[in-house]
Amino acid sequence: MDFKISPENIKLEKIKEILRKSIKLSLSQESVKLITHCRSYLDHKLENNTSPIYGITTGFGSLHNRTISNDQLNKLQENLVMSHACGTGPEVSEEIVRIMLLLKIHGLSLGKSGVQVSTVQRLIDLFNEGITPVVYEQGSLGASGDLAPLAHLVLPLLGMGEVRYKGKKYEAAEIISKYGWSPVELKSKEGLALLNGTQFMGAYGVYIIAMAERLSLFADITSAISLEAYDGRPDPFFESVHAIRPHKGQINTAKAIREMLKGSELISRAKAHVQDPYSFRCIPQVHGASKDAITYAKSVLFTEINSVTDNPTIFPDEDLIISGGNFHGQPLALIFDYLAIALAELGSISERRVYRLIAGQRELPEFLVANPGLNSGFMIPQYTAASIVSQNKQLCTPSSVDSIPSSNEQEDHVSMGANGATRLLRVAENLEKIIAIELFTAVQAFEFRRPLRSSGFIEEVVKAFRVDIPFIKDDKVMYSEIAKAIQFVRSFEIPAI
Repeated sequence: MDFKISPENIKLEKIKEILRKSIKLSLSQESVKLITHCRSYLDHKLENNTSPIYGITTGFGSLHNRTISNDQLNKLQENLVMSHACGTGPEVSEEIVRIMLLLKIHGLSLGKSGVQVSTVQRLIDLFNEGITPVVYEQGSLGASGDLAPLAHLVLPLLGMGEVRYKGKKYEAAEIISKYGWSPVELKSKEGLALLNGTQFMGAYGVYIIAMAERLSLFADITSAISLEAYDGRPDPFFESVHAIRPHKGQINTAKAIREMLKGSELISRAKAHVQDPYSFRCIPQVHGASKDAITYAKSVLFTEINSVTDNPTIFPDEDLIISGGNFHGQPLALIFDYLAIALAELGSISERRVYRLIAGQRELPEFLVANPGLNSGFMIPQYTAASIVSQNKQLCTPSSVDSIPSSNEQEDHVSMGANGATRLLRVAENLEKIIAIELFTAVQAFEFRRPLRSSGFIEEVVKAFRVDIPFIKDDKVMYSEIAKAIQFVRSFEIPAI
């Protein structure tokens, strides 16, 4: 099975399927024609051109006023790739780098970049053979595109840099030689096309949006179990409440909780209290606002990854080569900051529910153990959740409000969206841990409501959780249980609601 790269928009489910099933890529005939047409136009243009064309017959950035002779145009592009490979810091995960490859291939397939078909094909070869370039987290300003990370992504085309292959790191030249490939000889404009673009930010965005959608659903599931364990009221989830404040995320969250708890003995029994704390009563409003943020961020992200974001842009049929700013990462930078706040808030309200469950309220024992004092029980998991929530608050300082000029101030406003992207991943990973701690705590508290039962859905989730994580009777080492809870949140196949 393969997936034909074409000018059509690529969607999240297709990206997830390509990665999950190791689907091979190939270029559609339509994309081959678009790429060939654009390259042929550029070659013809250069044969008859007397005016400077940025990045093609000139230097880059503040060196745009330096003319390059025709016999040096190819060398110019090779030098660009080598000189811009200045990444540092931790290595980017292989899955995110594979998304980068996919997005770069897709962007070039739109036929506005002036590359050779053979150059795009080599990127496809890397993807299909599981050869993953080594890319580093730090180095991009998020404008002029993700220059340093993308330089590392494409160094292997030149037989340079490092790659990961079958679980090990190699010099790219060794693996290229193993396949009998010669280094790609970049023609005019190609280095610029490969390095300009927002595919580093975009790949992080795709990875995190998929993660955020799952964590948003898991936050609802976990909060429903917490609600049952806390003996919460059903009223705040009634449809009529949300019909008069019809934010889509709020309506969908309330509906999901109602569906999850349908048939529960616990939720339907008479309550001694008339009102719940906000962390339970406002689940639809808080979770729902984060859902709406995720939805908006996703719409911006998928407009971006299905766009041409390199520079200059070539319009063969209009006989135009335009130096513009589609590489500027501002749209992504802003949504990454927004999404970080939205995910952090899911964690913040989750930790408050953990606190309520261990506080000895509503006939639950303090710290959810039978003999508190001798046993600390779930006292310290709440500390851990609080620590992570606090870290997320610190990480939510926006990246997009910063800008440091570069290239002798030719590039005098940058988005810092790449820093926002890497920071956002930490926020999402922290949220995963917080939700896992709430789930660990909620299922423990839930057991104190026996013999009453919840809905079929909740009981199925609790039963699956208990396969590897037992009820805590007496104090034990807890970090291993939290690690198993994190793995459950990450991998559990959520049943249909």
